Formats: sequence, structure tokens, C-alpha cells
Amino acid sequence: MTNHLSTQAVHAGEDRPKPYGAVTTPIVQTSTYAFADTAEIMDFMRRKAAGAPQRDEYGRYSNPTQTAAERKIAALEGGEGALLFASGMAAITTTLLALLSPGDHLLLVEGCYRRTRDFATGFLRRWGVETTIVPVDQPAAWVEAIRPTSRVFLTESPTNPYLRVTDLARLVEVARPRGLVTVVDSTFATPVNQRPLEHGVDLVIHSATKYLGGHNDLLAGAVVGSHQALAGILEARGLLGGMSNPHDAYLLLRGLKTLDLRVRRQNENGQRVAGFLAGHPAIRRVYYPGLPSHPDHAVARRQMAGFGGVVSFEIDGDLERTARFIDRLRLPYIGPTLGGVESIVQQQAIFVSLDPAERQAAGLTDNLVRYALGIEDAADLIADLDQALAGI
Repeated sequence: MTNHLSTQAVHAGEDRPKPYGAVTTPIVQTSTYAFADTAEIMDFMRRKAAGAPQRDEYGRYSNPTQTAAERKIAALEGGEGALLFASGMAAITTTLLALLSPGDHLLLVEGCYRRTRDFATGFLRRWGVETTIVPVDQPAAWVEAIRPTSRVFLTESPTNPYLRVTDLARLVEVARPRGLVTVVDSTFATPVNQRPLEHGVDLVIHSATKYLGGHNDLLAGAVVGSHQALAGILEARGLLGGMSNPHDAYLLLRGLKTLDLRVRRQNENGQRVAGFLAGHPAIRRVYYPGLPSHPDHAVARRQMAGFGGVVSFEIDGDLERTARFIDRLRLPYIGPTLGGVESIVQQQAIFVSLDPAERQAAGLTDNLVRYALGIEDAADLIADLDQALAGI
């Protein structure tokens, strides 16, 4: 029987029955796993050499609590397997280091998370990997940028903060015949709204710190794909040590159980708030894939089940007026993250740099606001926005 996503979020990946008759998967707090005798060690090593270890060995390689979270994420994304990491950046950097070698070339869609871009254009460049930034919506430019040394095509969908949506079918159509591995950071979408593997993408990455965890209380990252696509990344994780820990894995399991409920509410809040802002005279522009005014609205309608809980918009004013608006808001916290049950807002330019030239180089206007909506009532969120806008 194939269960719906909401049922998988609750039950997939977890053993039944669990130790001690527990309903929740226990936290297995150990770094080392003992063997009964030498014969058991030798049998384990033979299985490991054959690629099929049947038990845990050491905490840098696996942990039962973590394994349950990996199986659940894989089920939600429709992948054969998943690997859990200490953060979203650990997932991205380990994946790229596993897939790329000196002399290789990486294609990166513009608008990707700035730390991903920094890693690609800074760190990887020191190791002989070149990166080309390509437009999100111009497949012809993708083809033109591909070289004989191109190995990986990495995109986010939607991107941050302008929520551009990559046409995943076209991405695979361009990359697969040319031998490129396709990697999609689907953090903003979640498996509730978008499942890139179903479009033929090779690997999906999540900052599980965000929507998958959902409560602003953990750090984690995940990579999902086929066992073959994950094999090199699994080996690299063991070498580089970017493993998650059993406490965060436990919190992630708890958060995943309500993923479908939370994201559907955040989709609803996003659509209603975006619609309100689009009609407000103090707002210059709204960026939300669920609005017909968004440049990728047609693509989003085709490949997404919902448009997410992040709304970006530009205040009709300058840096100072935008800051006054943010400070007048009463419901959201001011902070740098997203995806939790609490709404969080930020003035993108200030969080990136206090230098106007650096903000401009990053493509951020002084009046840009990114509002990551939580699960509060939409009417309350809109009333709060209304009073804050009226006050400036």
C-alpha cells in the first residue's frame, strides 16, 4: 500500500516495534558500538567490504536515530536513500567535494544561497574547480556555458530571496545528455511542494534546519538520491566528518511528523500575505511564485503543489524607511533563518553587508524585505503588516 505524504511523515523510516515499546524513536547516545567477539567483527568487515554492513560501527559513520531520520526523508522525497549532515552547508560542501575534482567545471544558477556561491567561487577555485554562474530562466545560456570539463549543475528552486523557480524538466533535458550530475537545493520548497527526483534530478539537498525541522531548534542537512548517486557522498561524509548527532536527529524526526501540516499552513499564509502586499500602496513590488506577476509563475504552477511560506517584497522607500517598517512589526522575530513555526523577518541588505557597494554587488536593494511566515493565523499576520505599513 502506498501511503500519502502526511502518513509517511508520521510513520516512514521508523522501526516497529521500537526498543522498550517506545512510540518515538529513542536517542541512541553513543559514539562507539561494541562487538561480541572477534568472529562478529570479521563477519562485519566482510559485509562492509561487500558494501552491505548490517550494523553500526562508529558514530562518525552511522547512528540508529540518525538512520531513522534518513529513511523518513528518503521516503518523503521518493529517493532510494538519504544522508544526514550536521548542517545544510555541510551537505552542500560534502556533496560538491565528492562530485568534483581539480580541473572540473561547475554550473551554478544565479540567486543561489550566498554561502553556497562563496564556497563554489572561493574555496573550490583554490582547488582548481571553476564555476560559471548562469541565469535561472535561460536554458540556451546553460547550454552555452557547458564545457567538456563540466561535471555538476547545481540550482536552488525556489531561490533566495527572489524566489526564482528553475524549470526542472528543462534542467534535466539539458544536463543529462551532456553527462552532468544535477543537484537541486529544495530547502524552500520541501517535499510537500516539490519533488525534484520525480523530474529526473539526480540529487536533492535540504537545509533540514529550516522546514524539515520546523521549530528553529536544530541544525541539520540532508542529501537524497539513488544509492549509486549517494555512494561517493557517503564515503566523503565519513572522511570529512560532517555527521549529524543523535539529539538533532531525534528533534528532526519529531519535526518531520508535522511537516505536511505545517507547510500547508505556511503555503496558505504565503498566498494570502502576498496578495495583501501586492495591493498595498506602500509596497513597490512583491516576489512570490504564487502571484501571476512573478516571472516564474507558470513554471511554479506546473511543477509545484504549493508556493511556500516565504514572501519577499520591496518597501516604497529607502534603507531607513524599510528598517522602521521592520521595527514596527509585532509578530515576527527579526533574524536570519526561515521555515519554523514562528514568523521571522529580515531586511536582506543589512544582514549581508553594511557597505552599499557590497549590497549592490549581491543584487540586493536597500528596501528588500524577506518575510518567512510561520503558522500563525493569516489574519493576524496581515493586520500586523497593515499597522506597520501605516506607521511609516
